[in-house]
Amino acid sequence: MTANALTIPFERIADPAVRAIAEKVAAGTRLTQADGVTLFETPDLTGVGVLADAVNRARHGDRVTFASNQHINPTNICTLRTTCVFCGYARLPKEAGAYRYTLEQVLAEAKTGNNGMTREFHIVGGLDMEAGLEYYTRMFRALKAELPQVHIKALTAVEIAHIARIEKKPWAEVLIALREAGLDTMPGGGAETFSAAVREEIARKKLGAADYIGVHRTAHQLGIRSNSTMLYGHVESFADRMEHLQMLRDLQDETGGFLAYIPLAYHPDDNELGKKLGRQGIATSGVDDLKNLAVGRLFLDNFAHVKSHWIMVTPSLSQIALHYGVNDLEGTVVREKIYHAVGATTQQSMTLDDLLRLIRGAGKIPAERDSFYNVLRTFDAGGQGTDGGEALPSAVRELPSTVGA
Repeated sequence: MTANALTIPFERIADPAVRAIAEKVAAGTRLTQADGVTLFETPDLTGVGVLADAVNRARHGDRVTFASNQHINPTNICTLRTTCVFCGYARLPKEAGAYRYTLEQVLAEAKTGNNGMTREFHIVGGLDMEAGLEYYTRMFRALKAELPQVHIKALTAVEIAHIARIEKKPWAEVLIALREAGLDTMPGGGAETFSAAVREEIARKKLGAADYIGVHRTAHQLGIRSNSTMLYGHVESFADRMEHLQMLRDLQDETGGFLAYIPLAYHPDDNELGKKLGRQGIATSGVDDLKNLAVGRLFLDNFAHVKSHWIMVTPSLSQIALHYGVNDLEGTVVREKIYHAVGATTQQSMTLDDLLRLIRGAGKIPAERDSFYNVLRTFDAGGQGTDGGEALPSAVRELPSTVGA
């Protein structure tokens, strides 16, 4: 899709401080962390939204992409069960509800959810001492043997570092072995919020910010692209958020390896942090959800794609977010476990027809993509898909390998 000229409706921006930031955007001047804090603090939600929407339209027009994907969570056993206090999914090995899939169970779930349409498996789980390199390489090889057309997006930086630690291998060696077994890209989970003070409170002993960035840097150097995330709406400040986004932008400047940015809303039900904060049933506000997406679009100027995760913020808010800088929606999913373990009440999957209605209802053009954001088919008003679309240049889609095997 051809890029459009940037047209900012200054008359719709009420706050002079936001208007000054819009002037910087129009001039092609990079925003600072202080600008980001201003965007979070302003009551002018409409002004922030129209600015992010203008930037998104200049890049993507009215097209909104989605993937036909399926989530598989092979284990919920996790060494950080007692220190990652915002999580309600993890279990200790002998705790009620703990599970670890056998290879046969993974394949059965993959085949049950796969109706011939799934193009991507999203595979993440806990930090399980019995789920090491062999466990995942056997899994990926088996999935590729049974369903060779399906892209494997798997294992967060935290999981990669965990496997490296129990195998006593460097990150690069682990990533190379996983890539050879079938790993295609990595998700962005596990980032939480990079601030050391925040991590000490919500995710003590979890992989730190520098190492999270280091694992992704190593993956990018090996030609493995990845997503990026930020967990928001718990104990972090606006300044903490902007420090986090700065680290993501800096690595993207260095490697170009991130595919998308996906802010993740904290949900306080059924976890220790929510009880401590006294916020059971009080999730993030719609205003904050929209601002996190919009600020991501504006500050992360070197990211092509910003995704709204409808499982976390509801399909309705994700639909509104398509006018706040978002150009991509979480896809069909099939079955989601991790967020629903902390009280999410959204549906666990979405049909193709539902996704199309959601996107069209926002006045946008739906398009199915592959995992590298190449458009596979664009849907007309009647729901029919037209095959093909513009592919990303290979220089954007593929990275050089600069870490030896």
